[in-house]
Amino acid sequence: MAKIKIIEYFRVLPRWLFVKVCDEQGNYGWGESTLEGHTQAVEGCLDSLIQRFTGFEADDIEHLWQTAYRQCFYRGGPVLMSALSGIDIALWDLKARRLHMPLYQLLGGKVRHKVKVYAWIGGDRPRDVEAAAKERIAQGFRAIKMNATEDVDWLDSPRALETSVERLKTVKALGMDAGLDFHGRLHKPMSKQLAKALEPHHPLFIEEPLLSEHSEGIKQLSLLTTIPIALGERLYSRWDVKRFLQDTSVDILQPDISHCGGLSEMRRIATMAEAYDVAIAPHCPLGPIALAACIQFAMSTPNFVIQEMSLGIHYNVEMGQYDINNYVKDKSVWDVNEGYVDGLHGLGLGIEVDEEEVREVAKTTSPWLVKGFVGPDGSIREW
Repeated sequence: MAKIKIIEYFRVLPRWLFVKVCDEQGNYGWGESTLEGHTQAVEGCLDSLIQRFTGFEADDIEHLWQTAYRQCFYRGGPVLMSALSGIDIALWDLKARRLHMPLYQLLGGKVRHKVKVYAWIGGDRPRDVEAAAKERIAQGFRAIKMNATEDVDWLDSPRALETSVERLKTVKALGMDAGLDFHGRLHKPMSKQLAKALEPHHPLFIEEPLLSEHSEGIKQLSLLTTIPIALGERLYSRWDVKRFLQDTSVDILQPDISHCGGLSEMRRIATMAEAYDVAIAPHCPLGPIALAACIQFAMSTPNFVIQEMSLGIHYNVEMGQYDINNYVKDKSVWDVNEGYVDGLHGLGLGIEVDEEEVREVAKTTSPWLVKGFVGPDGSIREW
């Protein structure tokens, strides 16, 4: 065993935060602590954790996790859990590399050899979905996700929902499956209407039909629709997830490996979900390190169903040339064939990070700013 010698973090384009952990014997691992729009807050938390865990045994991943979570008094939340996620993922990568094996072998071995994936189309204000869907088909995808609506008022004209149905019909006509991300943008009066309107057209799922804090509303909605309900990117631990499993209001959980406490906690969430017959479809509109960790998770998790990929997502495109093919030496690991990517069988996370590119881009990267919507009357709307 060896102690942690160095923990570093790197803010890189388009909006990602990478973490590298090295031990005293020269072993290393990479993680990702991206929390979109809150980079400086996570960096501040990482500074605190770095001070605390330099000199800690690198092999004692669970003890570090428990120490970070339980000995800080104020537990959970997106900032602490995202900072912890990056370190946790990096330590798993480090251990598997040191033992000369892919990470999934430390998780009980593989239950599948390839991983079903989907990509985004349409942007924050969804449009041109037919052309975008055809492009995704050409890239090898067989499923996509798109925002269900633009910004919508608390109570809006039913006409505001009509284009959502037409976009779904357009994509389905091409032979693709489509998840509809409500993104927490709709309030209950509109969400109920949209779910009913979409139901005859069989979306793959509806995501965050209401914000996660409205657990009673999500339960009510679950009794009104047969569409699978998915959520979880804004749930940061098994304790946040627990109420949705107990009230049987969700069909698919979408924890984010960079937000929920890393690989350690996402596996615990998946085990809880399996006992309630709930599937796992990890949220990951993030970078290649988070995606690689998700692939390792998917390869070893029986109730995994499909993985989000950020390849060509609007957030990446808006920031220029940087995408998940950056920062990795072998870009072919993200090739999609008939809706799947191959499992990652290299050491650790199964990717080799281009550290030179990471360090160069990190020299000049500014924080990514959270977006938002404002209604015509000047009031804030959900984004």
